Amino acid sequence: MQQEIYHDIPRIYTAIAECLACAIYYWLLPRRRRFPAFAAATAVFLFLDIFWLDLTGGVNTVFWFPCMFIAIGGMYVYLFFILKISAASCFYTLLKTFMIAEFMAAFEWQLEFFYGSSLAGKWTAFLLVAAVYAAVAATVILLEKGMTRDTGIYDLSAREIWPAALIVVSAFLMSNLSFVLRNTPFSGGMVTDIFTIRTLVDAIGLACLYGFQSHLYEQHAERELSQINAMLKAQYDHYRNYQETINLINIKYHDLKHQLAGLTAESDPQKRKEWLASMNSELESYRPQTQTGNQVLDGIIDQKLPLMRQNKIRFTCVTDGALLSFMHVTDICTIFGNALDNAIESVIVLPDPDKRIVHLSVSARKQFVCIEVDNYCDHPVKIVNGFPVTTKGDVRNHGFGVKSIAYTAEKYGGNVHFDVQDKNFELKVLIPR
Repeated sequence: MQQEIYHDIPRIYTAIAECLACAIYYWLLPRRRRFPAFAAATAVFLFLDIFWLDLTGGVNTVFWFPCMFIAIGGMYVYLFFILKISAASCFYTLLKTFMIAEFMAAFEWQLEFFYGSSLAGKWTAFLLVAAVYAAVAATVILLEKGMTRDTGIYDLSAREIWPAALIVVSAFLMSNLSFVLRNTPFSGGMVTDIFTIRTLVDAIGLACLYGFQSHLYEQHAERELSQINAMLKAQYDHYRNYQETINLINIKYHDLKHQLAGLTAESDPQKRKEWLASMNSELESYRPQTQTGNQVLDGIIDQKLPLMRQNKIRFTCVTDGALLSFMHVTDICTIFGNALDNAIESVIVLPDPDKRIVHLSVSARKQFVCIEVDNYCDHPVKIVNGFPVTTKGDVRNHGFGVKSIAYTAEKYGGNVHFDVQDKNFELKVLIPR
């Protein structure tokens, strides 16, 4: 009876479900291969999966689990080949695809088994397979769309992945218990009971897995928001401290100007001339460097200039600071502070000083304020979901600068665009006036 029930579930159905579940994530996550390579890999994986599942369809129960794990290993290799994600992220994706495939095949087969007498021929059964698999795939895509905007949800630690693995393994064992052990309090006695248990347990397992992922997503969002708020406060505090220093310098600057007038009474013309030249030279080092038309922006740029001079970074600035008058001080600090910091970090490591170039512009374009920060970039930049991926090792705790720029722009109904063309990295912010 066990072998008969086991063979009643077509192996090709499981193979197609596993292939489709994996292929879904090619459209949701960063891709390692272009479409032709993806299509070829999908065809090869589907053929091998069908061959292996059909070959091992009649094995003894003792060998069934090892054969199943080999098939799961094939899914992992296929996912890692087509997706540009870490090994840990690939394992987490494997857990979901396997659970999706199990539910997809179980749900379709239960419907086909129940309505078997009403299905007229293979084409009707094929249409049922296509309809059920398409419906499950569409549901998965809708669920994932809200959780894959930020790839950080897939930068999971082992501590976060193991609970998901426990959910999947538990659901798989419970759903297939009746196929392996018939005499247990949790095994089904009739064919319909066995199929119902499998479908329901797989559905519950999938729901628990997505509930767990939703919890992870909320945790990541809270951590991200906390770090962005801390960054915003740091940028603003940095500006305020610098502005206080600038105010003291400006006071000193004007005091010295008055002292210069007193030096004109010096009787020795030569000493007076040398003294005046020395003080004027000293005053030049204290004179405010930037006049953009916006005091906040002036302070931010003046704060960055010493570092740029020290590292021989050529900085050009064409700005109409008056266009920023409607923006809050904190928001100006966030956008320009982070944008300039990122540009400086990018060019400061270049060995050739002639390539250390940063350009800032603020201009009016129709009904928008256009903020552009460009810098030379001689290395490839990966842009995922509209954001450049940080080159720093700890992805989980970096990359918040560009996100804080985007969130600030969104406060004013604006948007942010990142692009790399001809070895030039461009950040463009458009905000309605």
